[in-house]
Amino acid sequence: MQTPAASIQTVQPGIALLRLERPKQLNALSLPDLRSIHCLLDQVLSDASLRVLILTGEGDGFCAGLNLKSMLDANGGVRASVAEHMELQQTFAGLVQRLRDTPLAVIAAVNGVAVGAGMAMALAADIRFADPKASFHVGAVKIGITAGECGISYHLPRLIGAGRAFELMLSGRAVAAEEALRIGLVSDVVDKGAVLERALYCARQIAGNAPYATAHTKKLMWQNLDASSLKAAIELENHAQVLGLMTADFQEAVQAFLQKRDPVFTGR
Repeated sequence: MQTPAASIQTVQPGIALLRLERPKQLNALSLPDLRSIHCLLDQVLSDASLRVLILTGEGDGFCAGLNLKSMLDANGGVRASVAEHMELQQTFAGLVQRLRDTPLAVIAAVNGVAVGAGMAMALAADIRFADPKASFHVGAVKIGITAGECGISYHLPRLIGAGRAFELMLSGRAVAAEEALRIGLVSDVVDKGAVLERALYCARQIAGNAPYATAHTKKLMWQNLDASSLKAAIELENHAQVLGLMTADFQEAVQAFLQKRDPVFTGR
């Protein structure tokens, strides 16, 4: 019997860890694996106590994307129908979309290679930290298909600029951890083996803020990356800020400031 593709656990109050567990194949995923991860995400998103989701991989890979061997038939060929290919694409891309859409802050602790759709998962996170051995590979352009998969063509130019994104997507070359830091693809490269602890440290900082503040900051950031104008962006900010000023947590923060103590947020 095959082991689960991933596990989920609450590692600290308000913080969940989703770990991919296919280390022998660098956490490359099949369609059944992807379905099981969607089920794990259902669990996470139904838990109102959670504020942050950390993604990482077991072993030397963060996620090597699609498990190509899972696509082969008995004769070693790829014989899937158009409908089957579309189901696979939509299931993997749907995972990326859910990471973007969740109000939880998502942190990718990139512990090793992130390839193709696996790289897309990292790009969909709000924050990325990298181990020194981490590397990012667009991948698909090297095997005869487009580099635009699972939102890469949307996220990558927004994170590192269109010029750099074109070069990486057309060449398919790997980006090592230090280059990823230099071009803004990751926020930090940490000591070997310390990437999960770095992610947890950041997660604790986020979870210490008011739930409304973090959820709506994430929403505003992503919405305003596509804002049609500064005026439109400010309009979205104004609405969110006024609603925030009406919360009990804002009142608590004001009292805590006046009383020189830490605020105790309740999510109200």
